[in-house]
Amino acid sequence: MPDLLIRPSGTTGKVHDISPARAGWSYVGFALYRLAPGEVATQATGDREAILVLVEGRAEIDVGDMSFGEQGDRLDVFEGTPPSAVYAPAGTTWTARATTPCVLGVCTAPGSGDRPATVIQDIEQVTRGIGANTRYIHPIAMEERDVADSLLVTEVFTPAGNWSSYPPHRHDEDDYPRMTYLEETYYHRLNPAQGFGFQRVFTEDGALDETMAVADHDVVLVPRGHHPCGAPHGYEMYYLNVMAGPLRKWRFQNHPDHDWIAVRDAG
Repeated sequence: MPDLLIRPSGTTGKVHDISPARAGWSYVGFALYRLAPGEVATQATGDREAILVLVEGRAEIDVGDMSFGEQGDRLDVFEGTPPSAVYAPAGTTWTARATTPCVLGVCTAPGSGDRPATVIQDIEQVTRGIGANTRYIHPIAMEERDVADSLLVTEVFTPAGNWSSYPPHRHDEDDYPRMTYLEETYYHRLNPAQGFGFQRVFTEDGALDETMAVADHDVVLVPRGHHPCGAPHGYEMYYLNVMAGPLRKWRFQNHPDHDWIAVRDAG
């Protein structure tokens, strides 16, 4: 199995390029660009769909012969406002021209090519959890939005000292409606940037059990198992999730040892 913790390859240009082959799975791809004003990123989607997420900064976005103009409403991800996102179907080419310093996440998965390119609008904030388990969600393209064939994309802000993706849960069996098989990536940011966070990826039988200290711009692969995160005191954590599998639905099971927390918090 490939290493689950992937550090960025640099500080400018295409700093992550995670294909299914590199990850050792079948569905999810993730790339990240850090662009200066005037720099351009472009890619043909082939047989995969893409959701371009402007994590921070602004860029002019084209998909095929459609121009969506300048996108991007937040210059710093930790402003906490909803992101701008654009859907690019399979069989097209997308182009992003940075108009400010820009961090662009490119989320990919198998696609049919039958959907139109579009701006994903009206992304609202959702609060999840209570107490030290509180976090704030922007469901960019979850299943309630019929905007993609395979992709599920969301971002999460975890306050300093809090836990996230918690209680531990997994979605690694193709057994709908009890559970869906979804591969997943976590792209992490920390505020202040010199901080660190923790993520554990583990199975109930102990065959996989890795705990990683994540830094700003790191990516964690979740091929299977439970995958909670923790943000130490003093450091706010952000992550962008990309999920995909054979069915575009998010159904998970909490770890049986820790499900009592969810039951209690549900009240």
